[in-house]
This record gives sequence, C-alpha cells and structure tokens, in this order.
Amino acid sequence: MKKSLLPLYFSILFVFCFYTNTQAQSKGTIKAKIIDAKTDELLSFASLKILQASENKLVTGNIANEKGEVSVNVNFGKYIAEIEFMGYKNFKTAEFSLSKEQNTVDLGTIKLEVSSSTLAEVEVRAEKSTMVLALDKKIFNVGKDLANAGGSASDLLTNIPSISVDPDGGVKLRGSDNVRILIDGKPSGLVSFKGGAGLQQLQGNMVERVEIITNPSARYEAEGMAGIINIILKKDQRQGFNGSLELITGFPTNYGIGGNLNYRHKKVNFFINYGLSYRKSPGKGNSYQEAIVNGQKAIYDQSSENEVSGLNNNVRGGLDYFFSDKSILTASYLFKRSDAHRNLDIVYHDLVPTDKSIFRTTFRNQTEDEQEPNSEYALSYKKDFTKKNHSLSADVRFLDNWERSNQVFTQSAIFKDGSADKANTSLQNSLNDEYEKQWLVQVDYVQPIGKEGKFETGVRSSFRDMVNDYIVTQRNESGQWEVVQGLKNYFIYNENINAWYGILGNKTKKFSYQAGLRAEWTDVKTTLRETNEVNPRKYADLFPSVHFTYNLPKENALQLSYSRRVRRPFYNDLSPFFSFPDSRNFFGGNPDLNPEFSNVFELGHIKYFEKGSVTSSLFYRDTQGKIDRIRRVDSTGFSRTRPENLNGEKSFGLELTSQYNLYKWWKLDFNFNFFQADIDGSNISELYKRKTVSWFVRQTSRFTIAKSFDLQVRGNYEAPQKTAQGERLALYYVDLSMSKEVFGGKGTLNFNITDLFNTRKMRYTTQGDTFYSEGMSQFRIRQINLTLNYRFNQSKSAKKVKSLVSDEG
Repeated sequence: MKKSLLPLYFSILFVFCFYTNTQAQSKGTIKAKIIDAKTDELLSFASLKILQASENKLVTGNIANEKGEVSVNVNFGKYIAEIEFMGYKNFKTAEFSLSKEQNTVDLGTIKLEVSSSTLAEVEVRAEKSTMVLALDKKIFNVGKDLANAGGSASDLLTNIPSISVDPDGGVKLRGSDNVRILIDGKPSGLVSFKGGAGLQQLQGNMVERVEIITNPSARYEAEGMAGIINIILKKDQRQGFNGSLELITGFPTNYGIGGNLNYRHKKVNFFINYGLSYRKSPGKGNSYQEAIVNGQKAIYDQSSENEVSGLNNNVRGGLDYFFSDKSILTASYLFKRSDAHRNLDIVYHDLVPTDKSIFRTTFRNQTEDEQEPNSEYALSYKKDFTKKNHSLSADVRFLDNWERSNQVFTQSAIFKDGSADKANTSLQNSLNDEYEKQWLVQVDYVQPIGKEGKFETGVRSSFRDMVNDYIVTQRNESGQWEVVQGLKNYFIYNENINAWYGILGNKTKKFSYQAGLRAEWTDVKTTLRETNEVNPRKYADLFPSVHFTYNLPKENALQLSYSRRVRRPFYNDLSPFFSFPDSRNFFGGNPDLNPEFSNVFELGHIKYFEKGSVTSSLFYRDTQGKIDRIRRVDSTGFSRTRPENLNGEKSFGLELTSQYNLYKWWKLDFNFNFFQADIDGSNISELYKRKTVSWFVRQTSRFTIAKSFDLQVRGNYEAPQKTAQGERLALYYVDLSMSKEVFGGKGTLNFNITDLFNTRKMRYTTQGDTFYSEGMSQFRIRQINLTLNYRFNQSKSAKKVKSLVSDEG
C-alpha cells in the first residue's frame, strides 16, 4: 500500500467520524421481540416499521433476526410502530416518544396472531438493499436478481459483488482464485474434485443466499486466502405445507425442473430440494505459440471446438425435530449425480518460421464419458439456552464422492503435400477413477459474558482420504494396447486436520469487537504406489483474527479487521498426473508444493440511507510462498503447466458497492473493485517479478416497466491484469433479464439472456525464457433461458423478507 495514501484516507475518516458524532446526541433506540401468539415460536424475519405519529409516514424500519429480535435507531420524536409478518395480522402500537430523557423504548415481546387468510404482498419499505452487513460477513439475497433465473449456482455467483467467474467456471474473490467455497457453512462434495467449476452442476433454484466473508474470523477454518464464499441452500420451518416449483428451458440446450418442499407439523419439519437438468454447453478456443526448440524457432497455432452435454441430478432432504423452540436436531442427506459426455476437436497448424505458411496439420479428437455420484450425510444439533447468546451446537457429516472418466483420443496428421505423418498418428485411451471419503466433526459453544459480551470456543476434526487410479494406453502397430510410459500410477492423498478456536467479543451501544485465535494441526501424506514415492507433511500453525465495528449516527458503520490465512496444496495441486486432451499442452500437479500464508487487513464503511446504501472497503494482503501456475516449454515445443511456490505477493485494493433506488421504477446497483499487486516470482525467474494494476466494475439497472413486470440490464467489465508469466486481457459482457408475475402473484415468469453480445471470452498472453504464447477460450456461449417459478402456500413477501437476513440477523 502506498504510504502517501494512508494519512489522507485516515484524515478523511477522522473528519467524517467527528462530524457524524456531533449528530449523535439527538437519536434513540426502539427495540422489540416478536413471537407467535399461540405457539410462542420466534418469528424470524418479521418486519418492524417506524411511522411518524403526526403524519403516519414511514421513517425507517428493520427485520428481525433468527431470535425474533429487532431494533432501529431514529431521531427523537413521536412515533407509532407497526409489525408485519406473512400469514399474521398486522400489529400497531400506541403513540410513544423518544427524547433525551428517554432515549430507549423497549416495546417488549409482541405476540402476532395468525391471519384467517394468507396476506397479500407486504411492502417492506424497511428493506434497504439485498445486502446485509454482519460483523464479519456480507449476505446477498440471490432470489431477487432476475438474471439468476434458470441458471446454475455458478451463474448466481457471477451476479454477486466482489465475485468473478471466468469462462471455465473458476471462481475468484476480489481478483484472487484462492477462495474457500462452502455449502451451508461446511465443505461439500459439490466443490470437491472440480472446485468452483463443480457449482455448474447445482441448479440455482436450490440456493437461498450467498455469504461473502472476505476476512474470516477464527470460528472458520483458516483455508482460503481471499476469503470464504458460503452458499446457503433453501429450507423453511414454517408450520404447514409450502414450497415452490421451477421449470426451465433454454438455448443452447438447457432443460430443467426443480422443486423446494417443506412440511412442518408441530415439532417435526420435513424438507426436500430437488433439481434435474440437462444441458449442452458448446465452447471454443484458439492459441498461438512461438518457441525456441533445439536452437530453432518453432511456430504453431491451434483451434478447438468442444461440447459438453450433461444430465445432473441434485436432491437434498431431511428433517428437523424441535425438542423445543430452542433445541433442534437436524438430519439431512444430499445426493448429486452427474453424467456427462464431452466431444473435443483440436486442429494444430505447424508453421514455417520464415513466411508462417502451413507445413503440417494435425487433427485430434477427444470423446469422454464421465460419471460422478456424490453423497453427503449430516447430523446437526443446536441448543439455545435461556440466556441470550448462550448456545451449543454439534455437527457430524460424512462425504462419499466418486468420479470415473473414460476418454478416447484419436489423432492423425498430414503434411502440406497431403501425405500422412505416421509419427503423429495414434489411438489412445485414458481411464481415471477418483475416490474421496471424508469425515467432519465440529462442536461449537457460546457463553455470554455480562450484558452484551460472549466467549466462543470450538473444536473441529477433518479426516480425508482420496485416491486417483490413472492409466493411459496406446494401440501399437499390431493392434495391441500398451501402457504409455510414465502415465500409469496410483496416487493416494491422506489429510487429517484438527483445530481449536476461541473468540472473545463484546459490544456497547456503538462499538462491537471480537478477537480470536485458531490453532490447526495438519498431517498430509501423498503416496505414488507404482514408484513408491511418499511425501509426508506435518505442521502446526496459529491463526489470529480481530474484528471491530463502530456504529456511527445517521445509519453509518465502520469495520476494521485482521486475520491470518493459509492455502494448503490440495489434492489436484499435488497430483503429478497431467491432463491429456491436448497433446501439446499438459496441465498437472506438483507433489513438492508447500502451503502459502497471508496476513489480511481490511477497513470498511457502510452507509444506509432512505433510498439505498453504500459500502466501501480498503484491503491489504501480504502473501508468502504464493502458489501460482507456471508454464514451461520443453525441447519438443510442448508445454507443461503446474502450480509452483513463488516468493510471495503484496496486494492492496479498494472496493465500492452501492445500491440506490433512484426512482420508484428504477433501482441501481454498482460494484467497483480496484487492486494493485506486486508479484515476486524471482526465485523461478527474474521475468516473473511483476507489478499489476487492475479493476473490475459491474452495474445493474432494474426497471419496473408496469405492475408486476420488471426489466434488468447488467454490464460487466474486467480490466487487463498481469500475471507472473503474462497477462489476462480485458473481459466484458452484458446480461439482459425480464420478469412478469403470473397466476395472480403465485408465479413468476423470467426471461434472460446471459452474455447478450457473446463477448465473454477469456483472452491471455504467456511468456517465458524460450517461448511466447497467446490464446482465447470461451467455455460457454450466449445463453437464453425461459423460467417459470410457481409458489404454493407462500406469498411473495415471505421470500422477499426471509432471504434478506443472515443467521446472525
């Protein structure tokens, strides 16, 4: 971070804080707790509206947290409070006053009575944005975004501020691909073998909200340098039967059906989510390379076209048993199966260096059939004691994942005169079986201290065993299949991680803090059975974290945080096997890779106002042993890319996010992210010591054209970004969406076009001591979807209110 910027930034903050503090003396607090009048059930997500007594005009409002508690800050004056919740009768208080003498009004426990008929849509004007800021995370409602309809979970992430998804499905947070992705707060088989790209197989209609944790506290595992993306799947706990059904059709081929069902009777709540989809994803790419091979210049270019068709099944079901409203046992099961077929055609043109004419053309075809069934079993228990913030929770889960890939590669080549190049003609077969079994056990305990303080502690153990059984064979001249030398092995990955953490937190009227420490003991061993290569790693590390929040007058808040993070080499990073679809460019792992560590600092500010909100974050990250993918070209002109440890990277950036209702019919969302990084890869080559300045911007406009009819336009631009070996060029695209309420408000018809102008293409350059290359890839072309969502026993307001709020309120 440039030192000259720090005094200016903090001076501005000081002046701002001084000014806003002078306004603090004229504000008070209104709070309440909201429950069901008959069952005493806590009514999470009920809305509190504060009306000016003289004009009955809305002043402000808020939404209750999971404990049914809600509070707002408002200027001194005379008010009336109104409480609303879907399916219940509205409740209005008598007039009351806030003054210097009485700056807190506690409305007590408010009991709402069930309405005899389902309420019409409740206009929750207290809703300030689709984002809620908690002490250590930001929560985004994904259901309100029209562009999400009909897409996958990967598509949802492209519409979340701070997140970018490249055309190949890789997920980045603030420009870094070193991000931890969780499902319902835990690791999941959905993002096991394929990482973030595995989210392309999860239908978006199963997702309720996304939590972005850019600087995680000690309660979270230390994995993930850039932070954590936590995807929360849908589940309801209201009495009776309710749910939704979604139908999808699209071009290129995208057919799907999804459903979310809940039934609660007294103490038992059953829930099930199901998604079935069939997609065809065409893509294309090209590349060009110049290299020095045996002292001579060698040039080739290549082009490729591929199509992946896949049938994906996702089902998640389970039940909650309420021993009481403060004691819940949950058992659930998640099953995902993906059956995919891939066809890839690559054409290589070898060129004469002097005039770049073609002297040889090589054709390569890959066909692949892949099966991937994954299962996850979970048993969770949570108990809230009588005293506020006093709780105990425990979670046990088992992941059982498997993937089989059968690939056939056919290659032939001809010279310029049309004669066959037999040396480059082959028929090969690759069989690859991968297995993963993982046990996760976690216990967390929260003990209140004093009026607002609390101490948290917990333990976590993870035991993971993974196997990759890999073999490539080639048919010889006599028709027999022979193992290709060096391409047969059995890779075993054993990982055991045990952790303990402790957090102490407290808050006053304006100030909140939490300080934590996490200890993790790691035991990793990799084994190559065929060559008897064993690589054990054992190490212990401490990961401190600190978070401060200061609530300023006029709906402002400041946050300051620090954490230490780690990126451990994962299974795919360590596996030495190289991918085989491209016979000239290979990608694999590095068994000698070491973990990287980062110290992360962040200063943030949020301002709520009547028509929207603005958040800003200044962040700095110092990484040691940075893991990056390095490409090398050998004496044949072929490349091998694998992860390696660089000396490190220092980066800082500024992020701005705003949401503003310009008019009743026009809502604006804006996200801007600027960052600078100093990359030090001089331990490999002086060429890999680079400095990059980059940014990306996203702007969304949502228009209410007529009653129950909305139009949404989103523009995305990612500026060029230098890497250790080259540069990722600019990426830009536009999405268009429309939504219409149907069936009397019980259904929604969505039409969207992602990548309207078909420009979402990854373009790059890479260079080393002996080569230069450039290329383009487009994983998925423009997509058009039509989606129908039908809700039963749900009002639109239920979804609107419920999905806004995090577990912490």
